[in-house]
Amino acid sequence: MLFPTTIAGSLPKPEWLAEPNRLWAPWKPAGDELVSAKRDATLLALKLQETAGIDIVTEGEQARQHFVHGFLENVAGIDFAHKVEMGIRADRYKAMVPQVVAPLTLKDRVHAFEARAARAHTTHQLKFTLPGPMTIVDTVADSHYGDRVKMAFAFAELLNQEARALEADGVDVIQFDEPAFNVYMGEVKTWGIEALQRAAEGLSCTTAVHICYGYGIKANTDWKATLGGEWRQYEDIFPAIAQSTIQQVAIECRNSRVPLDLLALLPGKTVQAGVIDVASDIVETPEDVADTIAAVMKFVPRDRIIATTNCGMAPMRRDIAEAKLKALGAGAKLARDRFDDPEAPW
Repeated sequence: MLFPTTIAGSLPKPEWLAEPNRLWAPWKPAGDELVSAKRDATLLALKLQETAGIDIVTEGEQARQHFVHGFLENVAGIDFAHKVEMGIRADRYKAMVPQVVAPLTLKDRVHAFEARAARAHTTHQLKFTLPGPMTIVDTVADSHYGDRVKMAFAFAELLNQEARALEADGVDVIQFDEPAFNVYMGEVKTWGIEALQRAAEGLSCTTAVHICYGYGIKANTDWKATLGGEWRQYEDIFPAIAQSTIQQVAIECRNSRVPLDLLALLPGKTVQAGVIDVASDIVETPEDVADTIAAVMKFVPRDRIIATTNCGMAPMRRDIAEAKLKALGAGAKLARDRFDDPEAPW
């Protein structure tokens, strides 16, 4: 099928699970009630995607407060009781973060609960997201290793353990989220790609890396306003990614200033093209989605295009997110209808 659809990973949480329109929102239920609520929210996220025509679904990250810290909570060697303030993404914003205080090991499985619940309740292809090693070390304070690279590879080992287990749970696509790749471009080439490949080592399922300009929150939109008329960060890192073992690359296209000709720097890779803007409450039309797909087709073979969202929708209003999901599904269908002739000179 041309232009299968997916999402970057997260969807807004129901109001009965966590406060809406807010990152890091605390859980409303507790104990066994919280476990049940997370499961119910996971199944609801699947249903919303399937109804909207999303082909490769996720569990919506409903069981995690944050895409990084949801993983860290099951890692031994991290002190959550004594958080410190740290600048994240080269001081784009400040956050209170836990500290690595001892050698890192997994306490147990991290995401088995939600992955197995999702796998049991959908026949669609299932994608699961994990934070990438570089993004993790940019989101946690180091009070043990004293070496950013050494700590990243320690996390890569743990990510690999969980990724292999997720594959055994029946996950079809494992995506590593690396927004830090758009900030530390030099380090991406010296060690970031290597750490990412270590996290994905030995997987036989599809692997992907998501490299975005962040959630639609003020700190990110303010940063984007400083990047000028063209956002060329991808130009620095795409050649290295093209040489990696990672099979898919998820990037921003809709309403971004990324020159789409940079996608030609990813020969042989499947591109998850962001055709839905998560930094705006304006809902795309199916025609908008199809037009963005058409623009991507100028630089990426049609059979290597997946239509997705620019980034996660976690802080978005639920009604807006659901409308954007429907636009994504309908727009990809429209694009199939327009471009399904392999002989046409698109």
